[in-house]
Amino acid sequence: MPTKAVYLLAIPGFADWEPAHALAELRRHGQYRVEIVGLTRDPVQSMGGLTVQPSCALAGLDLGDIAVFILPGGDRWERQPTEPELGQTLAALDAAGVPIAAICAATTAIARAGLLHGRRHTSNGLAYLQAQVPAYTEAAAYVDAPAVRDRGLITASGLADVEFAAEIMAELGVLSEADRQLWTAIYRSGRLPAGVV
Repeated sequence: MPTKAVYLLAIPGFADWEPAHALAELRRHGQYRVEIVGLTRDPVQSMGGLTVQPSCALAGLDLGDIAVFILPGGDRWERQPTEPELGQTLAALDAAGVPIAAICAATTAIARAGLLHGRRHTSNGLAYLQAQVPAYTEAAAYVDAPAVRDRGLITASGLADVEFAAEIMAELGVLSEADRQLWTAIYRSGRLPAGVV
């Protein structure tokens, strides 16, 4: 059983479905603990109306306990600047070699924190990143793909929750490559392949 935990950042209005596959499979197949981190320890309501209770606040993170730090999307990323403490936390995680995974609009927080420099990445489209983050200058490393993993940074389109989960599992070594491919095919197609029960 892993000694570190999967940390999910819960901000008001977070897109609760985007990290769901990853969290379920990391717990089921990887035996990971899941911790919810908030900007504070106050309860947070998701876009879908789920209320979650953070187990810790951003300021109290123990970097040594984090196997991966997941940022789900949500409209808030497009409407508010990234909190300075979040930017500092992301930089500290990256410097410590802790994998960071951002999906959908949360990729704007990664871009604003300067973590995309020289790394292949994706988002909701190149034009989307350019519009949301005017200081973004990493178009040469942009990949038009559902999800991209490069040196501990995982990014994904908001339409790629399955591929996002698969890349996080790959980063943490959960399931074999063949099993991850099969898992992705099943969840993306909605069908079991012939001969699989």
